[in-house]
Amino acid sequence: MRADALAQVERIDAALDLVRMSLDWEKALRRLDELNAKVEDPTLWDDPKGAEAVMRERRQLESAISTVREIDGDKTGTVELIELAEMEGDEALADEGVSDLTKLADRADKDKVAALLSGEADGNDCFIEIHAGAGGTESQDWAEMLQRMYMRWAEARGYKVDMVEYQAGDQAGIKSATMQIKGENAYGYAKTESGVHRLVRISPYDSAAKRHTSFSSVWVYPVIDDNIEIDINEGDLKIDTYRASGSGGQHVNTTDSAVRITHLPSGIVVASQNDRSQHKNRATAMGMLKARMYEAELSRREEAAGTEYEAKTDIGWGHQIRSYVLQPYQQVKDLRTGEVSTAPSDVLDGALDPFIAAALAQRVTGEAVDVEDAD
Repeated sequence: MRADALAQVERIDAALDLVRMSLDWEKALRRLDELNAKVEDPTLWDDPKGAEAVMRERRQLESAISTVREIDGDKTGTVELIELAEMEGDEALADEGVSDLTKLADRADKDKVAALLSGEADGNDCFIEIHAGAGGTESQDWAEMLQRMYMRWAEARGYKVDMVEYQAGDQAGIKSATMQIKGENAYGYAKTESGVHRLVRISPYDSAAKRHTSFSSVWVYPVIDDNIEIDINEGDLKIDTYRASGSGGQHVNTTDSAVRITHLPSGIVVASQNDRSQHKNRATAMGMLKARMYEAELSRREEAAGTEYEAKTDIGWGHQIRSYVLQPYQQVKDLRTGEVSTAPSDVLDGALDPFIAAALAQRVTGEAVDVEDAD
């Protein structure tokens, strides 16, 4: 078979193998049989919440398994068509078959990402929290660039974005911001973005036009619902109110409506200023605190807490997960997976899906990549 056709077959097989590995294929098939049997049980809806969980798991598993089977079947049929065309010397038909394989490979690459979202909270909405590192205006401007990047990425996926907390920078940019991203699988897609992000560029704030390196941290954690119980002792909380900053209207900026909650045992700090009501902001901040504590538990379960928390502790050199170089050359490089883009303007405009897909795939394979950081 033609080399270009073989290349597309290898792409398809690699994507499907990754999904099978993620699902633990034989175990997934048995589990789907079990779920189908539960759905037939007339007593299932005696427990509505339990029934909803069963239906949701069944729907996700059935979708992933059906997708693998459908793509594999289409691949087999198209390969047979190409081989037949080659035997008969029909070049046009063979070209059409290769074109179909290419489209199928593109679909497999796209669908595999959704199939990799099998974590407990992957289907949830999420918070994305951004903090500027040391460096004053430079880092604060970089933090605002990241905020814009994630807003563009979320909006391109059809997600809704709400600004929960915003602290303006001293001269430009932001000191911190927290956004709530609402949409199916928001946390599943965004969770791999947690860590330190490094920017290298000619500073627009430096009259000598010198190259500067800036750092900002990103933390992603899931929004949790009332079905998940997180016990928090009120005595462990320090609650402060303050005047909101940034946009939001005159009323927001002239009353102490913003709320900051510090969980003293863990050191976790959350804040909300999205609403004019102090009570509503307090409720939002408490939800964020519970979500942060839940995310910590998820990380421990996934045995990833050690590296992730190290990355979130120090916002500086040696802890970055991705480097964005704008001068003297242009490149974005993920230091975990080796994924590279030579179009940083596109990435900063929200083109994050290739980086997310590579990071999700790495979580499945466990493959460590030795990546040299960009200068």
